[in-house]
Amino acid sequence: MNSVEMTGKTPEEAIEFALKELDAERGEVEIDVVNRGKSGILGIGGEPARVRVTLIDQPSDLARIATEVLEDLIERMDVLASVHLKQAYNEEVDGPIIEVDGEDSGLLIGRRGETLRALQFIVSFICAKRMGERVNLFVAVAGYQERRYNSLRNLARRVAQRVADGGRPITLEPMPPNERRIVHLTLANDPNVSTASVGHGDQRQVVVEPQE
Repeated sequence: MNSVEMTGKTPEEAIEFALKELDAERGEVEIDVVNRGKSGILGIGGEPARVRVTLIDQPSDLARIATEVLEDLIERMDVLASVHLKQAYNEEVDGPIIEVDGEDSGLLIGRRGETLRALQFIVSFICAKRMGERVNLFVAVAGYQERRYNSLRNLARRVAQRVADGGRPITLEPMPPNERRIVHLTLANDPNVSTASVGHGDQRQVVVEPQE
């Protein structure tokens, strides 16, 4: 048995059930929260949380270290949330996705995701120090990044259409590396435009230009 789906009152409870079923530790599995569930009113209309937990052959050092670092940071911040490896390797991220879930997880997002970006920077910095090389990883919280990434993909396509129609380049607002990568990948196969990153540090931006 390599994968199971389990339900529980909360995602954390469902994860614990799945780990027992697979006889595995958190660092040995990928966890997908299918449904976070809802309590309902007076016990009526509620839904259980559902998770899908899959054994992975050999998690990378980065996936393991990033999960441990994030767990430690969350504990030090006194936030009621759990940390698990959602995906050992994601092509868009070019690294692992670590997910935070729990009743306080929304506190980690902040205004326009600023707190979350700071948290991801700290985790990436610590992991890079420990591994002695640059790393790519993604910290997912309460579905925020999925919504943000979908928004970026839609923005990239709209801007590409404007560039193709108008024949002039458009420069997007400064973005962190993982968000710039989403824009580049979204438009990589568009025959009408090309993309490039310009600027320095946290002011790096994506320029969308008409294809020559």
